[in-house]
Amino acid sequence: MLQSGMMIAERYEIVDTVGAGGMSVVYKAMDHRLNRYVAVKVLKEEYSDDKTFVNKFRVEAQSAAGLSHPNIVNVYDVGDDEGIHFIVMEMVEGITLKEYIEKKGHLSVSEAVNFSLQIASGIEVAHDNHIIHRDIKPQNIIVNSSGILKVTDFGIAKAATSATVSSNAIGSVHYISPEQARGGFSDERSDIYSLGITMYEMVTGRVPFEGDNNVAVALMHIQNEMISPREYYPDILPSFEKVIAKCTQKKPERRYLTANALIADLRRVESDPMGNFVKEVTLIDGSPTRMMDDEELGAIKAGMNNAPAAADYQQTSYEEDYEPDVADEGEEEEDMDPKLEKLAKILGVVAAVVVVLLIIFLIALAAGGFGGKKKKPDTTEKTPVASSDATTEGEKGEEVELPSVLNDDIDLARETLRNAGFTNVKVEYETSETVEENKVISMTPNAGETVNTEEEIKLLVSSGKSSVKVPNVVNYKSDAAEKLLQQDGFVVKYAYDYSDTVDEGKVIRQDPGAGAEASEGATVTITVSQGKEVSEVPVPNVVGMTEKQAAKELEKYDLKYSLTKANSDTYDKGEIIHQSPEAGTKVKSGDVIDLTISSGPAVKNTTYSGSGTVPDLLGEGVDSANMKIYLNGGSSPIYDVSVTHDDFPFTVNVENSKSSTATITVYIDGVQKGTYSFGLKASK
Repeated sequence: MLQSGMMIAERYEIVDTVGAGGMSVVYKAMDHRLNRYVAVKVLKEEYSDDKTFVNKFRVEAQSAAGLSHPNIVNVYDVGDDEGIHFIVMEMVEGITLKEYIEKKGHLSVSEAVNFSLQIASGIEVAHDNHIIHRDIKPQNIIVNSSGILKVTDFGIAKAATSATVSSNAIGSVHYISPEQARGGFSDERSDIYSLGITMYEMVTGRVPFEGDNNVAVALMHIQNEMISPREYYPDILPSFEKVIAKCTQKKPERRYLTANALIADLRRVESDPMGNFVKEVTLIDGSPTRMMDDEELGAIKAGMNNAPAAADYQQTSYEEDYEPDVADEGEEEEDMDPKLEKLAKILGVVAAVVVVLLIIFLIALAAGGFGGKKKKPDTTEKTPVASSDATTEGEKGEEVELPSVLNDDIDLARETLRNAGFTNVKVEYETSETVEENKVISMTPNAGETVNTEEEIKLLVSSGKSSVKVPNVVNYKSDAAEKLLQQDGFVVKYAYDYSDTVDEGKVIRQDPGAGAEASEGATVTITVSQGKEVSEVPVPNVVGMTEKQAAKELEKYDLKYSLTKANSDTYDKGEIIHQSPEAGTKVKSGDVIDLTISSGPAVKNTTYSGSGTVPDLLGEGVDSANMKIYLNGGSSPIYDVSVTHDDFPFTVNVENSKSSTATITVYIDGVQKGTYSFGLKASK
């Protein structure tokens, strides 16, 4: 444990301990160079001695340091100081999303959608930089007082899951993807699965799977289907439930392929809550539960027993050591057989459709046939005199109270007036932005007045909204296309497809097409390119090769690579010491493989010690004064003493310096009096 007042890297002054996790301790510190508070995560001693883990920790943290986004806790610095390995991060005031959910019980759909968009936006930036979090969960998300969410530990989670680290409390198992539970390859879609589970918890206040131990919960993620969120809270929007269902599909290829596609659907939930725009989602699959074989079950148990420590930066508690949630007792229900339940749902839908068709048939029959709505006429029209078999409530020429037909369909309005004895009906049409097409806007005389049945009744009927030409948005970026269409009053609906010619994120086609006439408020569907449809290829083994050899081998499989240097006592300088994903893993062609190349063995640090002298600087007439001496421009004095003439020449001792030369600056009563340099000897 570091103590308050200690300096790290001659820059970060430890202020207080704010939390401890499975593999590190987090401190609040003052960055004296930039004069701001930061959070400093320091690796525990048991991990600091593991060179492989430390190298991986540093590489991943350096990658995460390149991320900058309002919804990501920024990594400012990575380094080590005399065996202290640390990461410096943004200091965020707030509570974890887990604590926020527990305080509120569950979140409203609007708040959950807003939070989901923020989390997905942070994930999108990381994925665009080829960084996968691998531990998305409410405990790793901070909510500040303004409602802004910050995702923590990008890259750090990957370092933790890349090494075998023992942990007694793994909360992440409640959010783990099926492929991670099996110990298989995880990619961007694994983060999307974990975000889906987090969304589920936001709107229901609970995780979908709970069991007696981590293995039981992991198996549920692989084999069991989730209970529909709407069974807990029926007011959850169907569109948002479908988004959650697509995120949490067992097979990665059935989920959203990118965070960008997820964000697009979340925005549609905001603009069209009742819309049916989520593709290929089945919340309850009719296929039978697949039992794990002994080999798979053994692998999962072994993985859970040697599970990686969860990334542990939390604010304000910064804690990761929490126990898995315990399932509620005494709430078991007798479940219906899934096939019978599915059949019952289908029969219910069929019955509902039959009832609706019967009602439509009866209404059409009462209206005099199945001719449908009449088209807008070119001139005003008179309603024909009712036939002899029509029922009237008054005799011809009788004074009758005029019934209201406002907002009625024109055919229904005519029928209502005819049944009341009014046969002289005049209809006029005009556009309306508020009243639907073919519905009555106003009537003269007014409804409720006593009117003679021979008097003319004037009905003003809506011809629909004024038409607007649909602009051309093909080849526009999706956000620009949406903005342009919304400016003209259209509602935008998204569809997605692969394209060999149109760049990812741009519009391939639109419906209605450019130049078509459509009413304001009409829906325009834009199909957005997902880029070229790519095939999966196996990752070759390039460990031990030179960079040139590795590049040539990866090129055979249409794969790219990124390169990071690290010290190695095992591999010669210039040889690949690590690759991610590992050899044999299936990835998409064109994906980037992370390579770590050896820069040779680590250079051992040499320390220097020695001493120098300071002449009498008090001057005549000064008996004593305060003297401060600073080493190598440091911010804290190495000597802060009261001196007299008898103390000079004053000896300055320097130990464990990283330089062979020491430069000291002397202040007498706050006034700089001189700067002196002297040589130091290497210490054994």
